[in-house]
Amino acid sequence: MIAIILAKKILSLFLIMVMGAALVKSKVLKAEDSKSISVVTLYLVMPCVIISSFQVEYTEEIRDGLVLALIGAALVHVVLIAVTAVLGKALRWDPVEKDSAIYSNAGNLIIPIVTAMLGKEWIIYTSAFLSVQLILLWSHGKMVLCGEKKIDIKKIVTNVNMISILVGILLFICRIELPAVLRDSVDTVGSMVGPAAMIVTGMLIGNMDLKKLTAYRKLPMMIFVRLMGFPLLNILLLKISGLAGMVPAGETILLITLLATITPSASTITQMAQVYGKDADYASAINVATTLLCIITMPVMVMIYQYVM
Repeated sequence: MIAIILAKKILSLFLIMVMGAALVKSKVLKAEDSKSISVVTLYLVMPCVIISSFQVEYTEEIRDGLVLALIGAALVHVVLIAVTAVLGKALRWDPVEKDSAIYSNAGNLIIPIVTAMLGKEWIIYTSAFLSVQLILLWSHGKMVLCGEKKIDIKKIVTNVNMISILVGILLFICRIELPAVLRDSVDTVGSMVGPAAMIVTGMLIGNMDLKKLTAYRKLPMMIFVRLMGFPLLNILLLKISGLAGMVPAGETILLITLLATITPSASTITQMAQVYGKDADYASAINVATTLLCIITMPVMVMIYQYVM
């Protein structure tokens, strides 16, 4: 049932993406106009989602669940970074390929997917994965992409999503509830995260010549690694780790961790490639291709997870 619900939600988001592409194809908007939506999503919608997720009653069960989610997210990322270091050297992956293989688009997709599949009360556990990925993305990810040897602490500390997570944790630990009117406004804005992200993706696809995807020789391999190879590795890792037995709802919490890892490649990699003068077109091609195909692979991976666990 969970896999079916996931398939329906992904299909819904996919149709919203088509709407975004239609806006560009019909020349109602330009692909560059998507930047404004991205800014609103990054600086307003996502912070509202994160803070809202921590507006739950403090209990030891939730606290322990967050610890499990953090451990699961850290374990998955450490293993993927290590495996990518080996595979990347053997297969001669470039920096864009390495980062695209490791880092997922969980920031845009995991929250609406978890909400649809499991319910709003489970969103809080997505923050654990997002916090781990944000730290690694702006440290390890940026170092790989740019060939740097120094971590940009400022980028991590000043990241708006990281600030939102810290604010949410503080409110959660101190058991501070937002006023009802403010909380309703935050919830309403936060509900836009999925549609807004997919409209942006659709607008970018609408301006892209999909035939050019065939020009990238390694693209099929990156699609397989991102959507099937690494997800299967993560399922095996979560199974043999025995982490699911740490808390009563461990299996469901780790399912959230898995969902975050089986989304398409991170759109942030494309943005970083643009900013730092790397191969942004290739990064975008990997993101687009994996986004188009995840509607098939994500439900399959969830079914395998349920069977294995």
